[in-house]
Amino acid sequence: MNENPYKPIDAEIIDIIDESPTIKTFVIVPQSEFRFATGQFVELTLPGIGEAPFTPSSSPKETERMDISIMKAGQVTGLLHECGKGQKVGIRGPYGNGYPVDSFVGKEVLIVGGGVGLAPIRSLFLTLVDRIKDFKRVVCRFGARTPEDLIYKESLFGEWPKIDGVDMKLTVDNSDDGWSGNVGVVTTIVKSDDVDINNSAVVICGPPIMMKFATMQALEYGFRPDDIYLSMEKNMSCGIGKCGHCMIGKYYVCKDGPVFTYEQIRKYPKIWD
Repeated sequence: MNENPYKPIDAEIIDIIDESPTIKTFVIVPQSEFRFATGQFVELTLPGIGEAPFTPSSSPKETERMDISIMKAGQVTGLLHECGKGQKVGIRGPYGNGYPVDSFVGKEVLIVGGGVGLAPIRSLFLTLVDRIKDFKRVVCRFGARTPEDLIYKESLFGEWPKIDGVDMKLTVDNSDDGWSGNVGVVTTIVKSDDVDINNSAVVICGPPIMMKFATMQALEYGFRPDDIYLSMEKNMSCGIGKCGHCMIGKYYVCKDGPVFTYEQIRKYPKIWD
């Protein structure tokens, strides 16, 4: 990390992948080696415009390049979507705490994700797969609004489901004639017998309303609050605990998260807002 926390390091966009009508993955090369832990985030700067926080979607093993999947949702993200290859950007970070992967060793890991929430989940998934023999199974339940809105399509329908030790199911809220999979919100494909709840961790990432209902479902199935891991990324701004925009109770999401257990934050009001 830079000694000056406000100063980004120079980087360049070398490729852009259209994932869905609203999401693009930017392949970024920093000017020097850049390390992060899965689940941590960075501040991506568009010089002269502004910056925004994003969780890398690539494996932490890749230190010379980084994938960041970005949904077009505001001024900075909208202008990033207009960028082309060769665009100079800046990166601050990494910040926050990621997923405690070592604590998952010997367990089944249930990952429930939707929408752009698959971005940090992709990084986690690649991390788990890289050491797949450390875990009993990796069970993925992913959803999107429509088949077109599913991101990482080549991986979801190609290599990932074929990995030994991976159990993957997909769903969409609304289908078209070309979709033969499940239709319904992501909780409709999460079943109580998907994993051994007494020896599992569940990771949930996606839109707040989806995270809320997936968390309530996990509790109903018998998961303990401290075995439910949530990526609470909404409202982060400065990245270093100065602006206070991201506070949940006593926690700064940018410093104490963005990964929390449900046990840590459940007593605070409006955590899903």
